Amino acid sequence: MMKTHRRSGFLAGALAALTLLFAAVGAHAEVRIDITRGHMKPLPIAIPEFVGGGAAEAQLGKDIARVISADLERSGLFKPVDPRAFIQTAASLQVQPRFADWKAINAEALVQGKAEVGPDGRMRVEFRLWDVFSESQMTGQAYTATPQGWRRIAHLISDAIYKRITGEDGYFDTQLVYISESGPKNDRKKRLSIMDQDSENHKFLTDGADLVLTPRFSPTAREITYMSYYRGTPRVYVYQIDTGRRELLGDFPGMTFAPRFSPDGNKVIMSLATEGNTEIYEMNLLTRQKRRLTDNPAIDTAPSYAPDGSRIVFESDRGGSQQVYVMDSSGGNAQRISFGEGRYATPVWSPRGDLIAFTKQKGGEFYIGVMRPDGSDERLLAQGWLVEGPTWAPNGRVLAYWRETRSDERGRGATAKLYSIDLTGFNERQMVTPLDGSDPAWSPLIP
Repeated sequence: MMKTHRRSGFLAGALAALTLLFAAVGAHAEVRIDITRGHMKPLPIAIPEFVGGGAAEAQLGKDIARVISADLERSGLFKPVDPRAFIQTAASLQVQPRFADWKAINAEALVQGKAEVGPDGRMRVEFRLWDVFSESQMTGQAYTATPQGWRRIAHLISDAIYKRITGEDGYFDTQLVYISESGPKNDRKKRLSIMDQDSENHKFLTDGADLVLTPRFSPTAREITYMSYYRGTPRVYVYQIDTGRRELLGDFPGMTFAPRFSPDGNKVIMSLATEGNTEIYEMNLLTRQKRRLTDNPAIDTAPSYAPDGSRIVFESDRGGSQQVYVMDSSGGNAQRISFGEGRYATPVWSPRGDLIAFTKQKGGEFYIGVMRPDGSDERLLAQGWLVEGPTWAPNGRVLAYWRETRSDERGRGATAKLYSIDLTGFNERQMVTPLDGSDPAWSPLIP
């Protein structure tokens, strides 16, 4: 058996081990999705309930299969087959798949699983992924956790299936931090909030007494940096997710905002506004020393590092209108890269390094788009009266953002909701939140 590198501390150490259960066989399996293509027909995949011995285990098996099915369907790349069409039972599937039965209902891939709780109270979940037409196993893994960790195990299985069939890393074992909003438009209550990517395990991190904005995850996914008007003064803070501890990043003489971690997690980059001038600064979290990166009378803000830390993308009006620029991480060699019609804002570098996402305003409409780091190949993915704040899933293939509707003259009737969309511009889906939501940030894969 081969141990993976992803170990966890979730649910008080619930996930004890993640091991490779079965070496992938059927190296010539034909089931494959090319996600670099445009809109395509989703792959039919059958996901029967995971079998279990007792009633509690059987329920865990049903829940795990349900979450896997929802994860894969939400990606837009898979179409789970209706369980009512299944011919072979989940129990007999444990002996051997009857591939003819699955071909008869047009399933191209098949997931087989089992959930057991041992005498020590720990749960062991295993699954196999089958290529129905080549009648071969594609992969298989086993996971051990406390029963409370079943949902995360389901996401890990979804990631494994997604990667085996697409060749790309999954993004299901992740979280989003965002700003929860409530109240009329002219008196909004905003709270820092966090949830799993499928909208489950929602939690409010602040009580709404102070305005909070622009939350961003650290590379470890265990810290958040954000701006808060604590006691009326706008400052950048770092929030420890596991402990709930909040720390002021630095008491600067002016407003600090738009913070974001460096790829190694040792620095935070942000904007500092003093005496009418807004520049980009970098703070070393180990030494608490700050360094000024831009020096221009224009507004320089919304910085985001390239994944290798060598360059920074940011927005500036130094050329007369709001545009996107790229500079070296030292602050030199700034070059404008946005040259289309309209104004560009909120740039953020893809985790893959190949694209930069942005918000664009043109002709009274807003757009979410992507371009190459040199400004070429601009593509607009989403459009609306107000769409803003793109954030990347860790595999660089899906974006989340928020969409707002208009309010009346009294500030009533407006809504703000979170959405996701893939790079093809298809499969736009609302990400459900208890209240209105804005300014999402997608976490890395949870360690």
